[in-house]
Amino acid sequence: MPHHPEADLRRLAKPINSVRTAQIDDLAAILALEQSVQGAAHWSPDHYRKRIQSQPDRACLLVAECEGENRESKLLGFLCARIVGIANEWEIENVVVQQESRRQGIGAQLMQSLIGIWDRSAANALLLEVRESNIAARALYERHGLGGVGRRRAYYHDPSEDAILYARHRREE
Repeated sequence: MPHHPEADLRRLAKPINSVRTAQIDDLAAILALEQSVQGAAHWSPDHYRKRIQSQPDRACLLVAECEGENRESKLLGFLCARIVGIANEWEIENVVVQQESRRQGIGAQLMQSLIGIWDRSAANALLLEVRESNIAARALYERHGLGGVGRRRAYYHDPSEDAILYARHRREE
């Protein structure tokens, strides 16, 4: 019988107890996680605080957590999105998953939760940009119905890299 590495990952995966809306008490854990992930966008505490306080009308900050050994919750990832301007579009700003928890479905659960919120909103589109070299993130977005729609040359710095623009539009009914 052939060996399937995906089965090993599923067996080792930490169960996620919840994906929920972030609260102000989550700020320290969000900042610690963001700082521990090299490729994450690094924002000020005030930026995250404003996103948390703008929920649910203008923003969404979701956290994925699991229960630790001492029954304490441990933050495994988060997703930050906002409603952009009068166009009433959602923009995914930041998706961060703890390095040792990647490839365990956490990003997918965060995306599914956001898409559920987006589906219930009046927004017409879900948008984002991602580093061209971030193949894992691009695959995650494509699995959730976002498609490449453009490119921004040298959008990212340190190192300089193009951004690939992704979008998912509401289906006409």
